[in-house]
Amino acid sequence: MSAAQAEKAVFDLTDKVAIITGASKGIGEDIARLYARFGAKVIISSRKQEACDALAAQIKADGGEATGIAAHVGDMDQLAQLVEKTVATYGGVDILVNNAASNPVFGPSLEADGGAFDKIMQANVKAPFELSKLVYPSMKARGGGSIIMISSIAGHTPDPGLGLYSVSKAAMNMLTKVLAKEWGPDGIRVNAICPGLIKTKFSQALWQDDKTLAHFTKRLPIARMGTTDEISPMALMLASSASSYTTGSFFYADGGTVI
Repeated sequence: MSAAQAEKAVFDLTDKVAIITGASKGIGEDIARLYARFGAKVIISSRKQEACDALAAQIKADGGEATGIAAHVGDMDQLAQLVEKTVATYGGVDILVNNAASNPVFGPSLEADGGAFDKIMQANVKAPFELSKLVYPSMKARGGGSIIMISSIAGHTPDPGLGLYSVSKAAMNMLTKVLAKEWGPDGIRVNAICPGLIKTKFSQALWQDDKTLAHFTKRLPIARMGTTDEISPMALMLASSASSYTTGSFFYADGGTVI
C-alpha cells in the first residue's frame, strides 16, 4: 500500500452506515455527499421525503449508496421509524450526525415565548438525545460507532439575537460530554463540531445583506463567512478511524470568532 493509499484508508467509510439528519441541504447535504464518496451507506433524512429521495438519487448517480428516509425530529415515533428502517435496509448503524436544528425566533430573548423555547429545545437538544439513544443498541452490537453533534459557536458564547438557540447549543455541548463519558466503554465516540457563520439557508438572516455580514466578519482573523465544504471534512474525520482516540471533544470552524 502506498503512502497515499494509506492516508485515504484512514478516512475510509466503506460499508459503514451513516444516518444524517437535516441532510437534504446545507451542511448536512455536504456531509452526506462526502461520506458517500468515502464508501459509506448514507441515510438522507429531513422532513420531506421528496427532498430526501432527490439527494439520494444524485448520490447514487455519482456512484455512491444512499437511501432517503423522511423524519421530523419533533416526532419521536418518526425518529424510531427512521432507525428501524435504517436497520432493515442496511443492517445497522455505525455513524449518526445530529445536524437538524431549529431557530424560529431572532431578537431579544425577552420577546421569545414558551412555544419558541419548546420548539428550539425539542429540535436542538431532545431529538439528538433521543436519536442517539435509539442508535445506541445497534452501535454497541457492532462494536462501536461515532455520534457527531453539529453544534455552534453560540454554545460557547451567546450570539446576538440568538439567545435561546445559544442556550440549546450549550445544552447540546454538555450532552456531547455526557454521552461520550457514559458510552465510551461501549466503543461509541461522541464529538461536536461548532461552526461559526456558514453560508446556508439556515443562517441567511445573518449574511443576506453586506452590512450585517460585515458586522459578523470584519474583525475575524479569517474575515469572511465559511462554506459547507469547510465543515464536512471535520465530520469525515470524526466518523473515521482518524479520530479513533477522540471523544467528548469540540472542533471549532469559525474563522477565529471565539479567540
